[in-house]
Amino acid sequence: MKARGLRVTFYPFLLMDVPPGNTLANPYSANAATPGQPAFPWRGRITCSPAAGFVGSVDKTGTAATQVSALFGAATPGNFSVSGESVSFTGSPSDWGLRRMVLHYAHLCAAAGGVDAFLIGTEMPGLTTIRSGASTYPAVTAFKSLAADVRSILGAGTKIGYAADWSEYFGHHPQNGSGDVYFHLDPLWSDANINFVGIDNYLPLSDWRDGFDHADALEGWPAIYDRAYLQANIAGGEGFEWFYASAADRSAQTRTPITDGAASTPWVFRPKDIRAWWQSQHFNRPGGVESGLATAWVPQSKPIRFTELGCPAIDRGTNQPNVFFDPKSSESFTPYFSRGWRDDAIQRAYLEASYLPWGDPANNPISTIYGDRMVHLPECAAWTWDARPYPFFPELTDVWTDGPNWRLGHWLTGRLGAVSLAALVRHLCLRAGMQEALIDVSGLWGAVEGYAIAALEAPRSSISTLARHFGFDAIETEGMIRFVMRGRASVLTLAHDDFMASRDGEALELVRAQETELPQALKWQVARADEDYDAALVEARRITVDTTRIASESFPMAIPPEEAERRCRRALMEAWIGRESATFRLPPSRLALDPADVIRLVHDSREIELRLVSIADSDGRGIEAVRQDRAAYDLPPGDPRPASLTRSVVFGAPDVVLLDLPQLSEDQPAHRPTVAAHAVPWPGEMAVFRSASTDGFALLTTFGSRARIGTLVSDFHSGPTSRFDLGNALVVDLASGTLESVTDLTLFGGANALAVETAPGIWEIVQAGVAELIATGRYRLTRLLRGQRGTEAVMGNPTPTGARVAVLDSALAPLPIAEADLGLPWNWRIGPAARAFSDASYTALAFMPAGRGLVPFAPVHVAQPWRTARSPGDLTIRWTRRSRALVADAWEQVEVPLAEDLESYDVQILDRAVVKRTLTSSTTSVLFTAAQQTADWGAPFGPGQTLVIRIYQLSNRLGRGDPATVTLQF
Repeated sequence: MKARGLRVTFYPFLLMDVPPGNTLANPYSANAATPGQPAFPWRGRITCSPAAGFVGSVDKTGTAATQVSALFGAATPGNFSVSGESVSFTGSPSDWGLRRMVLHYAHLCAAAGGVDAFLIGTEMPGLTTIRSGASTYPAVTAFKSLAADVRSILGAGTKIGYAADWSEYFGHHPQNGSGDVYFHLDPLWSDANINFVGIDNYLPLSDWRDGFDHADALEGWPAIYDRAYLQANIAGGEGFEWFYASAADRSAQTRTPITDGAASTPWVFRPKDIRAWWQSQHFNRPGGVESGLATAWVPQSKPIRFTELGCPAIDRGTNQPNVFFDPKSSESFTPYFSRGWRDDAIQRAYLEASYLPWGDPANNPISTIYGDRMVHLPECAAWTWDARPYPFFPELTDVWTDGPNWRLGHWLTGRLGAVSLAALVRHLCLRAGMQEALIDVSGLWGAVEGYAIAALEAPRSSISTLARHFGFDAIETEGMIRFVMRGRASVLTLAHDDFMASRDGEALELVRAQETELPQALKWQVARADEDYDAALVEARRITVDTTRIASESFPMAIPPEEAERRCRRALMEAWIGRESATFRLPPSRLALDPADVIRLVHDSREIELRLVSIADSDGRGIEAVRQDRAAYDLPPGDPRPASLTRSVVFGAPDVVLLDLPQLSEDQPAHRPTVAAHAVPWPGEMAVFRSASTDGFALLTTFGSRARIGTLVSDFHSGPTSRFDLGNALVVDLASGTLESVTDLTLFGGANALAVETAPGIWEIVQAGVAELIATGRYRLTRLLRGQRGTEAVMGNPTPTGARVAVLDSALAPLPIAEADLGLPWNWRIGPAARAFSDASYTALAFMPAGRGLVPFAPVHVAQPWRTARSPGDLTIRWTRRSRALVADAWEQVEVPLAEDLESYDVQILDRAVVKRTLTSSTTSVLFTAAQQTADWGAPFGPGQTLVIRIYQLSNRLGRGDPATVTLQF
């Protein structure tokens, strides 16, 4: 990552592997006597046992210090040795403490070239608040020691820190009635080896509830997504101005102000008052009484980094950004008053509201000590970006089991790539030539995952499409174009007496459109960003209405279908609620009203919410308005739809076998070799390239069938030919495919034929009548026919374990070479036809076709002299010709056909390895005269003697065929 120019912060994130149903002692019980710790808890729960506040607690005792020491362990930098980028531990094998883990990673980071920042720990308030005495925190002391050791490893160039939880960084406030206040981390924050104050910032920015009569809505805030509302709570609201003393108070919104009595330093109790904490001296308060001696913290001495900053993509996530939904964990929660549905917009609203204020110098002062901003914004890290590729993560749950957690989780992957709706509208306005100072998009929220402008159109048309889809209005007011979301609270209540009479005397006209003019159903077509932008259709429908009209619209936008369904439902509800319209006139004194404002109309003892659509100014203000229901803008999304993804396929180089075999079928020329290939996944079509050199490869052929290729599991010994081999078994592992037993008649027809490589490039053809599956992909083949198609001479004795085996069937592809190519050393490349032959998915090999299918078979049935009474003298050697032609197997033939141009033979007379004489013949016999015998052996052969001969049938193309070697008995 550093080589790519990225800054690297090493962040150790402990995951607690505590499964459900465990019998571990629970420290959060009296005397730690209750078995069963919470399942998969947060690392911040690590504490002493029994924990503080429970009967028998060891907190504030020496035992607590002993437990903390045992957790950290005794590892030191000297326990490690580094070789290249490998780190080994030379200390006690039983020392698996926290120190060993952190120091090991420090050595790894150093060996890899160093990191920009290194965190010695993260979010461990349950550990850092353990006390061994009234004001002694042994874990903080241990972290200081660890920081020094990490510094000795990584050097001065690395920034070292600790990432405190947002509830932990500013002090320890034990809820035991003691009144204690300790800035327990100050010894760490002030340590010379610590370069910054790390805060995992998940502070709440809202307190939004159902309906519109809760406290924040009554204060006039339009919606939870409103940026001004969220930003007002960065240094305001819960955790700054007030807190909830109990769950009951939270439910009732009974807010207790945060004060500090006469001390007038309420920031001590405000986790949100980061600025006051940073720029003030800190004084501990044992028993609630402020100490006269400040802690070691020097105001403004260290920058602050938000080592984590984020919000879950769940309804009302800003109410409680620190929680996450994970059903397997005891820490699984939804935020306060959340309805549990997915909401990407609230996550984006939180991040925009959180980052932008800290970029404002008014909110982020410069330190007088180190000369930079209080919050070092360039190193603040939004939580969490995932390196796994979207949308395959989270959709491929068979690959990544945490995929379902993405939907409601903190993940930015698949979300942060969207553009802010406000930013897009501003951009379109600028394209139209508007001045930026005249554009106000602060009233917009949400994000656009994708928007295709596929035709030449005015920016106004593009904005109109967005307005229809998202539900917002554009108005001109105070010399600006202002964009506002619909569904806002009313700004004024009007009654009949507030209206001006029109020229016809009517002050108010209410119109209700007929149902038949409205659609029963609304269908939207959108694109799915999580599914290769395939089209998705969503629908909203009303059931009990007197209309059957169906309206359809298509939006060139990428959007999750569940969110599209919500917006479609809103649009249909707008149409039906807006069937009621009003026309009235107001006096010029109502100049403050603008289109898109909402008023409440009191009429016939009821109040109607109306959204102003247009205003015409003359002697009065002519108003057109439609009815609004704010509930239509706070709807649940639709049901989630799983994405149907096309997985990217990675092709490896195939296993390839090039076979020079006897002719196997009549439809293929005898001289052509065959190719067999196997690959997983199978690319569909394989290409065969060849070249006489190392470049200039040309396509020879393609084929599309995957062959059944395997290897021998055990040695395969030689056996009889021309009858069943019942003594041997061929045990083979197939990479794919199956084998099955066949009848003898089917076997004689050529079934279950396999080529077994007895030596490199040399193949015996074997047939098997019985196939027995003995393990996955492993077969034991028996009832064998050996040396088929003239391959008896190459039978191995034995053929070794691991030899290649190929099933001879239609999956073997013939290579369309010419006879002139035989005997030439070609280079071959075989791989997916969709890729170039230079791709890594190709197998390269050398192979010289020899035309095995043109080689004459060895003659048979050589006559033995002893079978015929004779006297020493001339010897006629007789044999029977074989034919390589496939038709030669027909039983009705008197003599097999001659497959060669001319019938011709060589007969060698052997003396051990020495050829004494070669006789030639054009028939299936040859005369070895008495004179020749005498010349070679001193006398004609007589009874009791032996003679070794070798008989070849000759091919006009390749010369001698396979030999028949026979010992003649006299």
